[in-house]
Amino acid sequence: MFRELNHYPSAIQPRDWPLAQLPGLSHDNQSQLLECGITTTRQLIEKANTPATRQALAGELQIHIQYVNKWVALADLARVPSVGCQYCGLLLHAGVCSVTHLAEIPPHRLHQQILRLHVATMQRRDLCPSVEQVSLWIRQARSILDFRF
Repeated sequence: MFRELNHYPSAIQPRDWPLAQLPGLSHDNQSQLLECGITTTRQLIEKANTPATRQALAGELQIHIQYVNKWVALADLARVPSVGCQYCGLLLHAGVCSVTHLAEIPPHRLHQQILRLHVATMQRRDLCPSVEQVSLWIRQARSILDFRF
C-alpha cells in the first residue's frame, strides 16, 4: 500500500518569477514597480489582488489601469509551471485571462484558439504548442487553483 501511494504525483506548486522575466513590462515599468517594493510576480499578485488595489497601484505609478490589469493577468498565468513567462502572453492574447479561466477551458478548444492566433499573426501552424502541451497547462492550472502562496 505504501508503495502505491508513492506513485501519486505531488501537488503542483505555483511559480514565482522575477518581474524582469514577465513579458510586456518595460525597464521603466520594472523600475517603477521596484520603487513600490514589487520585484516578483507573486508580489505583484499580492499587491494588486482586487480591482481597488489595482486601481491604487495604477494611481501610484501614474499609469492607466489597463496596464496593471494586464501585468496581473500575465503574472497569474505565469504561476502555472508549464506556462511560466514563456507562454503567459500567448494565453492572454488567445483570450485566457486567469488561472481559473485556464482550468475551465476544454483543451481542444484552447488549442484551436491558439492555432488560429498563430495562423492569423504569424501565418505559421508549426509554432503552435501541441494539444498535449495545452492539456498539461490546464491540468496544472487545476492543480494549483486551491494552492495559496
